[in-house]
Amino acid sequence: MPQASTRSGVQLHLTMMAALLAMVGPFTIDTYLPSFPDIEATFHVERAILVQSLGVYLAAFAVSTLFWGPLADRIGRRHVVIISSTLFVLASIGCAWADSMEHLLLLRLLQGLAASGGLIAGRAMIRDAHDAPTAQKAMAQVMLMFALAPAIAPILGGWLQEMWGWRSVFWFLALFGLLILFFTLFTQETLGKDERQSIQPRFVLNTYMRTLRHAQFPALVLSLSFIFAGLFLYIAGAPTLIYDFLGLGAQDFSIQFVPMVSGMLIGSVLAGRMAHRWSASHTIRIGFTLMATAVGINVLQSSLLPATPFFMIAPLALYALGLALLMPTLTILALDCFPHHRGTAASMQGFLQMVASALVASVAVPLLHSERFYFAMGQALFLCLAIALWWHVQHLVHTKQEGGEHGHVD
Repeated sequence: MPQASTRSGVQLHLTMMAALLAMVGPFTIDTYLPSFPDIEATFHVERAILVQSLGVYLAAFAVSTLFWGPLADRIGRRHVVIISSTLFVLASIGCAWADSMEHLLLLRLLQGLAASGGLIAGRAMIRDAHDAPTAQKAMAQVMLMFALAPAIAPILGGWLQEMWGWRSVFWFLALFGLLILFFTLFTQETLGKDERQSIQPRFVLNTYMRTLRHAQFPALVLSLSFIFAGLFLYIAGAPTLIYDFLGLGAQDFSIQFVPMVSGMLIGSVLAGRMAHRWSASHTIRIGFTLMATAVGINVLQSSLLPATPFFMIAPLALYALGLALLMPTLTILALDCFPHHRGTAASMQGFLQMVASALVASVAVPLLHSERFYFAMGQALFLCLAIALWWHVQHLVHTKQEGGEHGHVD
């Protein structure tokens, strides 16, 4: 009994650690959104230029995941968290001291390079410490805690902006990085020495090529990436939605983010409770049904109804609920394609998801920002791509089952 209690305590600690690491991304993305007008005035730049600071961060985040994953499989998850969090703290301090838009862009790039390490290590830790159903439940708990970040971040950012200006946002991010470093002091390594993999470039490249050639892994990861892109379109476009479409101010970001995050919280709770009751396919079908309903309502309201907070935000909350319901399941299914290279698999997963997010911030938001209807149709396109990819995975599984092979998705 004491051993079971100790193991449970370690798993809980790792879940909390993974949640903190997952919150770095939303905090780094969302906390400075209310400061856009102030930063634009400080550096005399337009919105289209400033939004590139988000695209640069996401692009750097995406590329660096390809480095952190193999390193986590070689030196361990804990060391990757320490190294990446230290770099994140230093980059955040640099952002607070930036004296030009060029310097801010460079330091946001460094933030992105550092922030991805913790996310990759956290996902690998969760899967290291749990069997598949329990890992799905733990990932749902991470999502539950992580979902608070997008709600807290813009509200906190608006408060910091009003009190001390935009530079205080980056001082807050530096302090959050220090909190993670402190938490890491009490975190055990989850990767055994006999499980460590080579970091030789040829070996790493071959492993990445295996992930891309795998029958199901790319489709699972891209499906998840497109699902998230449908929500991230409205996260990255929040300044346009709040300031331009609704005519609100810096203190009003909670009107968008609290309902969205509430949807994610409800979806995460359901995902955790149903992890041992519903099959992966059933969970994902329900999630897609909720998101498709939300997208249909969103397209209709954007084309037929006036721009009011309720009509614009309610469909986003429903979409977020569906996303949170199926996201832990898709994540675990993807990682389980490579049980001996989870760090590398998590890297490719993070890379493709962040590339999609970077394209949303740098390309989709500037292209679609002029009309609400364009935003809604962009979300609809992303969801259609995600559903098509999931259908492809299901088709592969059914084909294998008919041929007498064991399918990957239950």
